[in-house]
Amino acid sequence: MHLCVQIPCLNEEETLSAVLAKIPKKIPGVDTITIVVIDDGSSDNTVAVAKQHGVTHFVHHPQRRGLARSFQDGILYCLGQGADVIVNTDGDNQYPSEDIPRLIEPILAGRADMVIADRQVQKITHFSHAKKLLQKLGTWTLNKAAHTNLPDGPSGFRAYSRETALRLNVVTNFSYAMETIVQAGHNGTAIESVRIEVNPKTRESRLFNSSAEHVLRSGGAIFRAFVMYRPYALFLSISATLFIIGTIPFGRFLWGVFDNKTGGHIQSLIFGLVFMVAALFSFTLGVIADLTRINRITQEKQLELTRRLYTER
Repeated sequence: MHLCVQIPCLNEEETLSAVLAKIPKKIPGVDTITIVVIDDGSSDNTVAVAKQHGVTHFVHHPQRRGLARSFQDGILYCLGQGADVIVNTDGDNQYPSEDIPRLIEPILAGRADMVIADRQVQKITHFSHAKKLLQKLGTWTLNKAAHTNLPDGPSGFRAYSRETALRLNVVTNFSYAMETIVQAGHNGTAIESVRIEVNPKTRESRLFNSSAEHVLRSGGAIFRAFVMYRPYALFLSISATLFIIGTIPFGRFLWGVFDNKTGGHIQSLIFGLVFMVAALFSFTLGVIADLTRINRITQEKQLELTRRLYTER
């Protein structure tokens, strides 16, 4: 059993040592542990620090490409190294590296394909009440979109089986966390959560500048992923709503036709027809989007096959 621990890094020279020092050297059920550092255009001594701790596997970006791209490139590299299980953690020492054995246990036991650490957000002292509320709201929205029941969707401390990693397709450039859960939820991936205690805060997040930005960008990622996997649910709901609204003025027009005193209410006829045409247009978009979804599923299967051929050669 080969475990790869990937660490996306951007100028993490001050905290990377603590992350690497606590990664277990031996784990029951694991034969080989490989650490992969994804250097996302760091301008400090992040790479030098990693090498001092014996890291020999790197993915280098000449300039910053973002967390989502770093995650994807790390996954592909780990698969190419023959990883059976891949753990993703952060370079800022937010997550306890010593809990990696607990994180991968459900995969080793065959109960799960994907494991996400539950940070127990309500217990994190450096999170404001507003941030805790937003995290809770975001996870609730994510669970509704993905048909999952996770306590901490945004958590980046997670583990993937090889088969699950081969099927991952991240489209967003912001963060992989939300999109991969929606994808996994609709692909029938078995997901478990493991409770952890996060380490003290070391720095502000570089992924977003404010909670409002985080909410907007995360919400956009969830919405896009939901539309990708269930477009008919969105467009048919909009179509049905518009049609029902359109029947109200249209019905008023018909009532006027049979009531000589009102004269037919031509305005109601026009208003109702506008909504019904919009409903038909939305329905058509839903059909097209669903056909696109079917085509994307075929392409994802082709991508999975390509990854298998590339990483198993």
